Amino acid sequence: MILTPALLPKLIAAISETLANHADEVTELDQTIGDGDHLINLQRGIKALTEKEHELIALDWPNAWQKIGMILMSAVGGASGSLYATLFMALSKAAKDQPLSVQNFADNFNLAVEAVKHRGKAEAGEKTLLDVYIPVAQYLNTAAASSITLPEILNTVVAIAITGMEATRDMIATKGRASFLEQRSIGHIDAGAKTAELMISAIVGVIIAELPASE
Repeated sequence: MILTPALLPKLIAAISETLANHADEVTELDQTIGDGDHLINLQRGIKALTEKEHELIALDWPNAWQKIGMILMSAVGGASGSLYATLFMALSKAAKDQPLSVQNFADNFNLAVEAVKHRGKAEAGEKTLLDVYIPVAQYLNTAAASSITLPEILNTVVAIAITGMEATRDMIATKGRASFLEQRSIGHIDAGAKTAELMISAIVGVIIAELPASE
C-alpha cells in the first residue's frame, strides 16, 4: 500500500485531537520547567496546517513536507517552530526525487533529525524533544533494513517514543528556560518530549488503521 499526502487531513486531525486531550498535562509540565506557551504554539501550528489541507493534499510528499515546514516556521512561536520547521524542510530536501519506502523514509528522517540537532545545538540526554526523535530515528534505520513488518516497526516506534519521553524525567535540562533550574529540573518530564511522543503515537495510529490487514 502506498501512503499519499491525501492522508494528511487525518494525520493533522489526529494530532490536534491528542494534543487537546492531553492539554492539561502538557501545560502543567511546561509551566513547571518551561515557558508555559509550548502547547499554545503547537496548536497554532496545527490550526494553520488545517487551513492549508486542501493545498497540501495536492502535492507529493517532498513538496508537502516543504510546505508544512514553511507553515510551521511562520505560525509556531518559540523554539518549537524553528525545530519542527527544520525537521520537515530537511525531510523534504532529503526525500526529493525519491519514491516513498520504509528504507528511504528511515534514511531521510535520520538526516532531518540531524538537521534539528544542528539547529537546536542539542544532543540526546539534554531533556528536549530530541530525546524522543533521536532514538526513533536510530531504530527506524535499523528496522528498515530488517525483515520486520511495517506494523511491528510502527508499534515499536511508539514504545521507543514513550521510553524516550519518560527518560527525560531523570535528566538535567541544559536548553531553554528549564536549564536555569539546573538540578531542580530533575523529576519532571520535558513538555517538548511529551508532545513529540503524543504526535508520533497519533501518526502511527492513523497509519496502522490505513494498512491492509496483511501488512
